[in-house]
Amino acid sequence: MRNPRSNLNLLAVSLATGETAINTEQATDISLLVSDDDYINLQHRRESNAGEANGKEEADAVDDLGATSEAKFTFAKLQPHHAALLLGYGLGSVTTAAAGSGYAHTITPIAGDLDEQRSNPSLTGVQRIGNSIVKRRFASLFVDGLSLKFARDEWVSGSGAIKGTGKHTDNITEETVSALNNATSLPLAANAVAGATAQARLDNVQVVRAATVGDQYEFCVVTAVSSATPAVITIASLGGDGLSSLDYKILYVPTEPAWCTFPARITETPLRVSQMCLHVGGNWDGSAFVGGKSLSSVLESLEYELKNNMDVIFTPCAGGVYAGQALRSAREQTIKLTRQTRDFLLQNYILQNETFGLHVLCEGAEFDTGHKYTLELIFPRVSILEAPFSSKDGRITEAGNLQVLEDDTYGSVIARVKNLQATVAA
Repeated sequence: MRNPRSNLNLLAVSLATGETAINTEQATDISLLVSDDDYINLQHRRESNAGEANGKEEADAVDDLGATSEAKFTFAKLQPHHAALLLGYGLGSVTTAAAGSGYAHTITPIAGDLDEQRSNPSLTGVQRIGNSIVKRRFASLFVDGLSLKFARDEWVSGSGAIKGTGKHTDNITEETVSALNNATSLPLAANAVAGATAQARLDNVQVVRAATVGDQYEFCVVTAVSSATPAVITIASLGGDGLSSLDYKILYVPTEPAWCTFPARITETPLRVSQMCLHVGGNWDGSAFVGGKSLSSVLESLEYELKNNMDVIFTPCAGGVYAGQALRSAREQTIKLTRQTRDFLLQNYILQNETFGLHVLCEGAEFDTGHKYTLELIFPRVSILEAPFSSKDGRITEAGNLQVLEDDTYGSVIARVKNLQATVAA
């Protein structure tokens, strides 16, 4: 039986390998543990004929202008491969080197556009809704924005704002079969119905409706579905006289293609904020972060945000029902830092309009001798825009709003993820 429980949803993406071109699907390679409220939805573009001389006061038709897609990927307990997905596709440039039995991915902002159609690499996503309501494949999903949050005594968390071209494929099809108005069996033209058992095949025929009078439909009761190719669907007769023919519209799942099989979900150590260290005021020398002041017990929270401001555009020769270009208008990066106030350092940075470096290092369990699951963020140059005082639990705090700046030599951010994933957005 089809089940609408949201925790039965599944989501898979092409983490390891990006698409070779826009709207060119890539095989998914990993299933993700996201929130049960995370959906890839189509943003339908509809336009009525209101304002046109249709002979009526109100609109009487709606045109289909295609759709784009949008989603949010939420990781309440961030694992390194989650961070690699968000940062790799969000920033766009990834180089990988061996790290013991695993790999170290160095991720930086891509310079310019990836190609004429894309500023950033794109991935393919497949989502199952419920246990068998629909499986839908989406081409060309882009990480338009991301957030990584480190708050004391919590898991490191992350989320990604996803935009896509809207190109999609469903595992469900609708077929029209002409048969008498008292028919009890409806043979499909060519397809089998998916399902290894009689009940599974019955579940995979979702709706059978017959067009009767005046564009009205009468819904049929399906009692059996054969295992043959093509399948024969048995229905309860509508009780007609057998003298006229009706169009029966059958909504069903045919034998599924390979993309409907979900890859395995890997499990890496989720990262805790207690495993994270923050240094401010040091310098990145090209290979290591040197100096700086450690903010340990006084740190309340730190949140890093990236916005790509991606424009998804319908272009000529793109198929008409989905977009053909996704370009980044202007990358923006910000940091929110909240700490207990025990010195005047942050306030002095503002007064002197001084820039400084910032280093985040979060390490989990060891996967090989000397190598731990790692998320590292290096900001060579940041500036504080404001840091107002406030009180929390009877203690003075500062909530710093930091602007990430682009350094002439080292750029704006260097992210490092170390885990067992061989490639990211390759």
